[in-house]
Order: sequence, then structure tokens, then C-alpha cells
Amino acid sequence: MQRHLLSALALVLSTAVWASDDVPTINGCKLEPGSNCAGMDLRNADLSNMNLKKINFDKANLSGANLRHAQLDLATLNQANLTGANLTRASLQQASLRGANLDNAKLIAITGWAMMAQGAQGKNTDFSGANLDFARLSGAKLRKANFNAANLEMAWFTKSDVRQSTFIDANMQESKFSEANMAKANMSGARRHYATFLGTFMEGCTACPTDW
Repeated sequence: MQRHLLSALALVLSTAVWASDDVPTINGCKLEPGSNCAGMDLRNADLSNMNLKKINFDKANLSGANLRHAQLDLATLNQANLTGANLTRASLQQASLRGANLDNAKLIAITGWAMMAQGAQGKNTDFSGANLDFARLSGAKLRKANFNAANLEMAWFTKSDVRQSTFIDANMQESKFSEANMAKANMSGARRHYATFLGTFMEGCTACPTDW
């Protein structure tokens, strides 16, 4: 009887140890908060709904990855390749995407309060419905981006290139677009009280302010 009890206890303990180490891993990247996955290949990976807070994805290849509803608060994705990635409704509060490639990426309805994305670049990036309150996108090159119905209050787009991008019905209050290139952009219905457009290039822009 005692031998059976000891065997059962050993099984329970071994199962507990196995469970504690049961962290999803792709190509050497442990998918858990605070993990270091810099430079790793995560193309087309399904990372949806995962808690990846404070993870290091610097220079990682996340092209085509599914990051829907992922928690990426305080994560670093500097110079990461997010081409075609889907981050719909992901949380990126205070995350860093400096110099990231956002070609055709979907950041629809993300929570991006104070997200740092200076120098990010891409075409046809979808930020529709995103909360980018206090976000920093200075120097970003995001042509033909969709910022429709996004919250850009107090966001910085200084010296950014957002040519042919749409800001329809966006909240642009107190945002900074000084020296940005907004040629052929569309700001129809946008709220822009106290927004700054000093030295902004607006040739062919629809509903852009004319008093700057």
C-alpha cells in the first residue's frame, strides 16, 4: 500500500514539474512574458490571445503572424518584420516598434496608449479604430495607411510621411503633425482641435486645415 502511495505521489510531482515547463516554444522562442526572442524566425506563427508582455521581439521575423488579441504591453519589436501580420485588438501599451516594418499589417482597434513607433515604415497599414493616445510616430513612413476612426489624441507624427493616408472621423485633438507630409491625405470628419500642423505639406489633402 505504501509503495503504491509513493508511486502516485511521484507521478503527481513529475506531472507538476512538466506542467511548469510547458511553455509554447517556436524555433527556440519561449512564448511567455519577458522572454528574449530577438531576431528569431516566427513567420506565420499563431500567437493569438497569448500573454507576451515585456517580450523582446527586436528584429524578429513576424511576417504573416497571427497576433490577434495578444498582450504585448511593454514589449519591444524594434526593427521587427511585421509585414502582413494581424494584430487586431492586440494590446501594445508602451510597446516599442521603432523602425518596424508594417507593410500591409493589421493593427485594427489595438490598444496602443503611449506606443513608441518612431521611424516605423510600411504601406497600406490598417490602424482603423486603434487607440493611439499619446503614441509616438515621429519620422514614420506610413503611406496609404488607414487611421479612420482612430484615437490619435496627443499623438506625435512630427516629420512623418503619411501621404495618401486616411484619417476619416479620427480624433486628432492636440496631435502634432509639424513638418509631416500629408499630401493627398483625407481628414474628412476628423476632430483636430488644438492639433499642430506647422510646416506640414498638404498638397491635394482633403479637409486639411487651411490656416497653417
